[in-house]
Amino acid sequence: MALCWPEISLPVTNALKSTMRTAGLLFVVGLCLLDVTSSLKICAFNIQSFGESKANNKKVMGILLKILSRCDLCLIQEVRDSKGEVIQALVKDLNRFDKYNPYSYVASERLGRKAYKEQYVYIYRSNVLKVKEHYQYPKLEGKGTNETDVFSRGPFIIHFHSPTTLVKDFVLIGQHTSPKTAMKELDELYAVFKRIYKKWKTDNVIILGDLNAGCSYITAKGWRAMRLRSDPKFHWLIGDEQDTTVREKTHCAYDRIIVHGPEVVSSVVPASAQPFNFKEHFHLTEAEALEVSDHFPVEVDLKANHRYFLRHEL
Repeated sequence: MALCWPEISLPVTNALKSTMRTAGLLFVVGLCLLDVTSSLKICAFNIQSFGESKANNKKVMGILLKILSRCDLCLIQEVRDSKGEVIQALVKDLNRFDKYNPYSYVASERLGRKAYKEQYVYIYRSNVLKVKEHYQYPKLEGKGTNETDVFSRGPFIIHFHSPTTLVKDFVLIGQHTSPKTAMKELDELYAVFKRIYKKWKTDNVIILGDLNAGCSYITAKGWRAMRLRSDPKFHWLIGDEQDTTVREKTHCAYDRIIVHGPEVVSSVVPASAQPFNFKEHFHLTEAEALEVSDHFPVEVDLKANHRYFLRHEL
């Protein structure tokens, strides 16, 4: 960005000239920093059976804090804690770890067929995001079960206001599919999107999570029949060629981020959608990484609203 300063006809001191040059340089550097650091990072992470045992492992928790502190907003999946204590402790530790950003969370009910239950949890920085509303996709009536017609665990959906990004409001549809029914669940997410559009009157939607959308879980016929795939308005940001698994012997794009709506699509920072390979980043062995999870988080950045930062920070 070229900046032009007006000429000053009155004599100025060398000190004043130096001050003006410094101010101009700081302004330019500030704008450059905004381009790099002020985007909003959205993540989804299947922490593989996250319960008391994993929460009591200090080494694992230290790595988790480093991973989560990279994200402004993270959907956590496979929370397996009947007491409801591990997420409270995690967020408390996260607020100690990152003293510059206050973290809050919203958790779903415990979901699943029969005895096996999981929770979805959205952890977010409350200084940049505000929850407008959230919604648990409906259960079947009767028998007190959490079972839906298609989903093993119904999607947990949340509506955020985001004043620091170009897109001001967006919806996240978080989903962890069952491998056995991944094709049906993925296709049914199209109907979930339609319901949310009718309910909240917005098409700024991000579908994310461990969708088991890869390798043997989705057949060629299944891909062709999937409405989320055939409708060009849905953009799959994590490609089929990506690997979201920790094990070296597997190469599958199970975890995905799918965006819909012109505001969201145009707000995505180019090339920002990718798995975060924490094994390589933190120089872990495969065994050490698997203690954290058998999945890598997936992430995407949304462009900053520079006018907001110029008003509030510069």
